[in-house]
Order: sequence, then structure tokens, then C-alpha cells
Amino acid sequence: MTIKLYADENFPQSVVVALRQLGYEVLTAYEAGQANQRIPDQEVLAYAILQKRAVLTQNRKDFIRLYQMVPTHTGIIVCREDHQHTNQLAHRIHLQLVTHASLDNKLIRVNKLT
Repeated sequence: MTIKLYADENFPQSVVVALRQLGYEVLTAYEAGQANQRIPDQEVLAYAILQKRAVLTQNRKDFIRLYQMVPTHTGIIVCREDHQHTNQLAHRIHLQLVTHASLDNKLIRVNKLT
């Protein structure tokens, strides 16, 4: 089963490309016509749920708060910005995702390299 992801508009395109190479189906906010519109985070999550995709974001604080407010969703993956290791971020996300049979109602935190 292919894991479907929805990358918000601030998520690095290079990581999206790398995730696609790893076999993930990633839709970006730009591709969905949802970018540059100041769409509130709640609506970003609602769109991802409608598309049956887990949200992929670096907006940790707001999406962790949303995770606490919205108990039923298709998954939220929050990543720390790591400008020095963006090429490795896709691999770290992959290592987190392969441990889950389903992302439904889960919050996955992907930290930067130390």
C-alpha cells in the first residue's frame, strides 16, 4: 500500500522529490492549487483529510496543537527544519513511516540530525 502525503506550501520541494523516489505518493499544496492563499492550518488539515493524505509540514507548533484539537485525521508528520541536511530528511521521514501500518490519527515527529 502506498502512503499518501500532502506537503504544505512551505515544505521543501527537494524533500518531496526524494520521498517520491522512495515510492511515496506526495501531493504538494502548489500542485493542489492551495498555495499562496494564506489558508489556515485547520483548512490545510481538512483538505488533507478530504484527500485521504497525511499532512507533511515543518510548522510543528501549530500542527501539534491541531493534533490535540482534531482527534480524527489521516495523520500529521511534523519535521524540524534542517537546512544543513535536507537531503537526509526524506530518509529520516521514511524510517519513521515504515514503522506504522497506518497513519490515521497519529502524530509523527521527525527530528533533525544532532
